[in-house]
Amino acid sequence: MNVKIKKINSEAKVPVYGSKGAACFDLYAANIINVTDENGERTVTYGTGLQFEVPEGHVMMVYSRSGHGFKYGITLANSTGVIDADYRGEVCVKLRKPGTDIHGMPAVGERIAQAMIIPVGQVSFEETDELSSTQRGAGGFGSTGAK
Repeated sequence: MNVKIKKINSEAKVPVYGSKGAACFDLYAANIINVTDENGERTVTYGTGLQFEVPEGHVMMVYSRSGHGFKYGITLANSTGVIDADYRGEVCVKLRKPGTDIHGMPAVGERIAQAMIIPVGQVSFEETDELSSTQRGAGGFGSTGAK
């Protein structure tokens, strides 16, 4: 699959896969849009300097980098980013870190997130008075584990 991208910042880097077997490609910081320190945490909003043409019938999912989380406690502020196929603006990433220590927060030019483009289908909804029964039924959190 070929995905068109448009550079809107001269510092933007084309995404790359970190290895042959990588599921996600890396997104890089082209600039820092905003930094805040409040409620005991630091947040940094980065611009990738890129606009994507996600193919129709697909979505781009943006995730935290595992190294950021394991090494520095850094996560994506919105947990998972969803870039719809009809969005044409710049892809931005907001990272959050407990405390106000900047150690580990990426600098411009560094990797800030990882993303994948996957097929997605839209569904239709049918209102009903009854649903089919299953073995699990209405069992909630932890209801499918071993007993």
